[in-house]
Amino acid sequence: MSDSPKFAVFGGGSWATAIVKMLCENLDEVGWYMRSVYALEHIKKEDHNPNYLSSVEFKVSQLRLSNDINEMVAYADYLIFAIPSAFVDTELKQITIPLDDKIIFSAIKGIVPETSLIVGDHFNTHYGVPFNNIGVISGPCHAEEVALERLSYLTIASADEGKAKCVAKHLSSNYIKCTTSDDIMGTEYAAMLKNIYAIAAGIAHGLGYGDNFQSVLMSNAIREMKRYVKRVHKMKRDINQSAYLGDLLVTGYSVFSRNRMFGNMIGKGYTVKSAQMEMSMIAEGYYATKSAYTLNQQKGKKKAKTPIINAVYGVLYEGKDPKRVFQKLTDKLD
Repeated sequence: MSDSPKFAVFGGGSWATAIVKMLCENLDEVGWYMRSVYALEHIKKEDHNPNYLSSVEFKVSQLRLSNDINEMVAYADYLIFAIPSAFVDTELKQITIPLDDKIIFSAIKGIVPETSLIVGDHFNTHYGVPFNNIGVISGPCHAEEVALERLSYLTIASADEGKAKCVAKHLSSNYIKCTTSDDIMGTEYAAMLKNIYAIAAGIAHGLGYGDNFQSVLMSNAIREMKRYVKRVHKMKRDINQSAYLGDLLVTGYSVFSRNRMFGNMIGKGYTVKSAQMEMSMIAEGYYATKSAYTLNQQKGKKKAKTPIINAVYGVLYEGKDPKRVFQKLTDKLD
């Protein structure tokens, strides 16, 4: 691979748009795949994504735009996927080019519903990508604050330190600071779990619980995350680092959090379907809840203690009354 690797971002949403913006700070050309021909043509004419982060203006001469996923896979050395987890399997099935020599970084904060695998495992199991060529881009970092160029932090995880540093270098700027990690599994599971806890925070807010309860909920959530991640991948990690605790806090509290917004609507009485229809963005935590709950139950006696995940699952997938579920949950927290 050359000293100047080519990067391509896959996805047309707010997080994909933010990543393209970050890469454009450091690269003369950035590949960008999105399914929507309308959005691509709009970017070419108006210099911004019509649907997400429309305040971000791009130099079109810096962008290599395509709605052909194979063209973009062939173009780049580093492939950064930011497609919502609900759609990633469908998109990947269009790829006919081998991926085993590509370097894949996932910015997808969820589990692939069709396989119940985190994205790295999905690429390894179904596309033969070596784990040494797989990485994760995690927060705490909201796309909306990247658009405003507010100081934000990213954690870049990979088993290959050189590849993590390469991605970190190309995403860094005066408003983006990057750290690297070798905990691929932990950071990816944490990125998935924090969306579930953000839904719980939103439900609690919608039900009228105040800041005092929210602080207890988040305190219990980070401990629950620690137990869960330890069960799926035991290694030495500091759960208080920003990739875990920091990402949880910003997703649980921020007004930009779509998962908290989704939960808030559920707490206020919306059905799951009506809340999904009302939102213009995907709440990854909805799909993550089912996968996380199911994976934990499959461990039988060795499963982690997860009262918050269980509560959110009961509300979203078993049709239980949020008020009653959270009344019971309050007795399980400390």
